[in-house]
Amino acid sequence: MFWSIQDIAKITGVTSRTLRHYDAVGLLAPAKIGHNGYRYYDRDSLVKLQRILMLRDLGVSIPEVQKIIKDQVDEKQALSIHLNLLELEMNRLVKQIEAVKHTVAALEGKKELVIEKMFDGFDHTQYEKEVTERWGSDSYKKSDKWYRSMSAAERTEWKATITSLGEAWMNAAKNGVSPESAEAQAIAAKHVEWLRSIPGTPATEVGGDLVGYIEGLAKMYVEDPRFAANYGGEAGATFVRDALLFYSAENL
Repeated sequence: MFWSIQDIAKITGVTSRTLRHYDAVGLLAPAKIGHNGYRYYDRDSLVKLQRILMLRDLGVSIPEVQKIIKDQVDEKQALSIHLNLLELEMNRLVKQIEAVKHTVAALEGKKELVIEKMFDGFDHTQYEKEVTERWGSDSYKKSDKWYRSMSAAERTEWKATITSLGEAWMNAAKNGVSPESAEAQAIAAKHVEWLRSIPGTPATEVGGDLVGYIEGLAKMYVEDPRFAANYGGEAGATFVRDALLFYSAENL
């Protein structure tokens, strides 16, 4: 079964111009082009478009979307990874909804206002205790100040980087590659580069314990379920830990 470019635009809300652009950059080609020059898309095209739109909604750039889709040839596996990320985001939004409901109910005099409930799902400082205990309050304060100073666009880019890293880690883990493989080590290098971009951490401070920082985080990813969830659960987090520990031993 085929759908015309007009059909796809109507169903998805993606403009014909955008679909043509996706074709021009090699991201999504039509399944066929009719004798009248019209573009037609099939079932596989729609599945691929769904993946593209999910990644774009997460703030991932088109070049990065191209790389992710090129690396992930198994559609079912790729969508499973996307589903995991969407469920994590859904859980965060559900918490925010409940928090706002709590505030509304309190304002209506139906219940007492509980500050902790007001900000459940909003607080990016949820790991303050861990950061402070491991690297000191000064490290946390500098990182927190940097995060709060970012613009909306910068935060979107930041989240896109995290999403891209998570995608790459979970894809490699599901493909069964070794943590010591070139593929896993390339992701580990990007992960360390990302950590080095965060001000106030031992990765950026002069004289900071970079090795201890990387290895401590790697272990925390497995030990704390909140972190493990970012990599598909304990198995995925274990893969990330082992790859980062190997990278640290070989390169830092």
